[in-house]
Amino acid sequence: MIEIEEKQLATHIDKVINEMLSENQAKLFSYTKKINKPSIYSFLQLAGDRKLSRSFWSSNSNDITILGAGQAVTIQADGQRYQSIENQWNELLKKAVIHNPFEKQGTGIVGLGGFAFDPKKESTSLWRNFPDGQLTIPQIMVTNVDNEFYLTFNMYLHTNDHGFQLMEEYQEIESYLLGKSNFSGKDVKMIEKKEVDPQQWMQTVQKATEEMKTSITNKIVLAREIRLRFDKRADIPSIIRKLVETQSNSYIFAYEIDNDCFVGATPERLVKVEGNKLFSTCLAGTAPRGETTKEDQKIAEELFTDPKNRKEHEYVVQMIRKAVERYCTDVDIPSEPQVYMYKTLQHLYTPVTAKLMNSNSIFSILEELHPTPALGGTPRKESMSFIRKNEQLDRGWYGAPIGWIDSNNNGEFAVAIRSAMIQETEASLFAGCGIVADSDPVSEYEETNIKLMPMLSVLGG
Repeated sequence: MIEIEEKQLATHIDKVINEMLSENQAKLFSYTKKINKPSIYSFLQLAGDRKLSRSFWSSNSNDITILGAGQAVTIQADGQRYQSIENQWNELLKKAVIHNPFEKQGTGIVGLGGFAFDPKKESTSLWRNFPDGQLTIPQIMVTNVDNEFYLTFNMYLHTNDHGFQLMEEYQEIESYLLGKSNFSGKDVKMIEKKEVDPQQWMQTVQKATEEMKTSITNKIVLAREIRLRFDKRADIPSIIRKLVETQSNSYIFAYEIDNDCFVGATPERLVKVEGNKLFSTCLAGTAPRGETTKEDQKIAEELFTDPKNRKEHEYVVQMIRKAVERYCTDVDIPSEPQVYMYKTLQHLYTPVTAKLMNSNSIFSILEELHPTPALGGTPRKESMSFIRKNEQLDRGWYGAPIGWIDSNNNGEFAVAIRSAMIQETEASLFAGCGIVADSDPVSEYEETNIKLMPMLSVLGG
């Protein structure tokens, strides 16, 4: 890989374009350089002012943050969605010209995006802009990894383009997005909060418990929605900043299409890949935080010894073990969970590590793992059938994989829970819980209220 001085870029781009003439096809050109620390929220604010679609990712360990503006290329699922996205991604990389001397994870060509929870469920207008699966390669991207900052710009070259003109355009965008640091957050005031059919949701919970008493289904996860209305258009950078500041140990994500933005703070990793190293997480079983350390410990002990939560957690552990063993070697899963504490909640948590076998990809793992029993239920086929027939909610991308993959085969996807669909002056918030045969509808309803807290807290609720 050749490092090119910026002053030589325009000439090099023209050379690539001339080579393309003989091939008669467009190519993606990507260039990465090291930069000084930018103002992350100013970048996002200015991108919005410029009408550039925005994407954001911050890992729960804060080891990597990615923010993107604009769309150089968008890949949408067609048919078998995971395989379709993977095929298009690999084909794109084959033809791409990449200049990235650093090769840090999250640099170079990076696709950010996600998938719908259930493509077989009829979609509503709430998710009109979000397809069954999509990855976006941003025009301009900033990555913070190992406490260093990198800027990548991506441009899709056509045979009638000119290098110097393209460079001027991208340098102008770069200067605009990185040239100011006076971020001014804009808080919104919630003026209406509406629960969507809570009584019907509890009736569905009751129906699920009755279903499990007479069938092979062991667990069914049911989600519900609340709607918010604000006094003015929600400010996405301000929401992201509040989530980063208040939801430590969570994955913070935002993905914008047109004027709709799916944003959240999820504690649940689905899968991470670094080279051939694979990491996953079993997260199921939820309790609130206490007011004091002593109360925290008491609640944690009750969570750890509670039969319902331990059973629910074990479903997830066994499912992930089975899925990972199909594609990996050296699988390591502790025999017992631990209690992991987040800002407002605590969960039963079991880490998973493994070695990815050759020819397998993160997309293969995504397809195998989603939906986990923590979001669908067990057995998968029967629980998903019940959800599809009885749940009133259009989950869209809620509860599904969301994350990123780079051109060096690194990537990470989380489960998009604790999330909201923001549509200008309105928002839909989502939360769910695992229903088993002896579940109490009122108790399960209260559990969803606890899970709604992280997003409500940053949206004025």
